[in-house]
Amino acid sequence: MASTVEIASSFIEGAPPGELSDVVADIKALTADGPDVIPSLAPAFARYNEKQLATVKLPGASQEVIVSEFNKLEDNRYYDVESQTSFEFDHVTQKASAAQSYTLESQHSDLIKSLLRSLSAHAAEHYPSSSYGVYPIENDSALVILLVANRYSPNNFWNGRYRAVYQLPVSESTSLTGKINVDVHYYEDGNVSLKTNKPINIPIPSLSAETVISRIAAAERDYQEELNRAFTRMNEGAFKTLRRQLPITRQKVEWEKVGGYRLGQDISGGKGR
Repeated sequence: MASTVEIASSFIEGAPPGELSDVVADIKALTADGPDVIPSLAPAFARYNEKQLATVKLPGASQEVIVSEFNKLEDNRYYDVESQTSFEFDHVTQKASAAQSYTLESQHSDLIKSLLRSLSAHAAEHYPSSSYGVYPIENDSALVILLVANRYSPNNFWNGRYRAVYQLPVSESTSLTGKINVDVHYYEDGNVSLKTNKPINIPIPSLSAETVISRIAAAERDYQEELNRAFTRMNEGAFKTLRRQLPITRQKVEWEKVGGYRLGQDISGGKGR
């Protein structure tokens, strides 16, 4: 049988975008240990934040930077190339502290800076409330390009997150590989979740920053159009079929009273026999 920590950890790692604090509050309320269980969940918080590309504002700064496995140092510290800063990150409270100057040591520093400039312009044009980063990986033989955009609207009962992770080997002839992830949670009078992803594998004819980011922009545009077509097909097919099978009363079903409905009369509005 799974332990309380294992079950609570699965809740943490499955938290919808923008709703981690709500999940934590539920765990505190539902477990026998209450708030005392939270320290035991530290590994789950770290896995969640790094996988979801959590963003955080540095002390005294306005721009949010990314927390990921790719820019991780030791002792829960991470670094940001653009601001030349390293910082400590509390995975439970999602707060940054102890910021220090940090200089990246990489033979590809010039390419990284160029990619950041082009990526900044791309993000500003297409993704409001976005954060991005470029980091060397695999002993400086490749670069990882990260982009995350969050839109939270709890007053309207929905939250969403876009994540893109691209890996770029630094060689004369190369291809960009990675994955785009879209995660949306809608929970007004229900609980609907959209989770979809798109693997990316595109040739890069040259390692210029403009070429790399333009290929990324084209891949993201193609995926957006693909999603739009899929939603149109669902709206014209599956959703219409579902709506035809539901009662047409122009009234919401009061689910808490569903046990007392008389099928064919109360729900459909027709007369019982």
